[in-house]
Amino acid sequence: MKKVLLTALVAASFSSAVMANNFRNTEDAIEYRQDVFNVIAHNFGDMGAMMKGKKPFDVAAFEMRAQNVAALSKLPLEGFVPGSNKGNTDAKSDIWSNKGEFDTKMKQFQLDAANLAKVAATGNKAAIKKAFGATAKNCKACHDTFKKD
Repeated sequence: MKKVLLTALVAASFSSAVMANNFRNTEDAIEYRQDVFNVIAHNFGDMGAMMKGKKPFDVAAFEMRAQNVAALSKLPLEGFVPGSNKGNTDAKSDIWSNKGEFDTKMKQFQLDAANLAKVAATGNKAAIKKAFGATAKNCKACHDTFKKD
């Protein structure tokens, strides 16, 4: 997991246009995107706990988590290679049959995550809550459409 996190953070610093597909097979691609989504979920879950009052709201910690999600949001698309709809995955085949819509939703997630990071830097809890809600809503919509339950 540490290796995947380090790889993900290093990769986030490069433009996705420059990154090449570096998977030996489709199982590698599936594992990659699952690992990235797990790290996103960890960061997002921590922010959610703060927003729900299950954990004290810490502006600095929230901003760090938001920055992490913004950086990581650029990584998963690389792992949706042709043929990786089969295997140990919760991804629906609709991702590949409706790639345009999926790509649009993923790009929106990137925009939402970037906005959340920007708003988190202000420390304005009301604005942060609104940006977090918008990001969570769009994230859930993608899950509802493209992820198996």
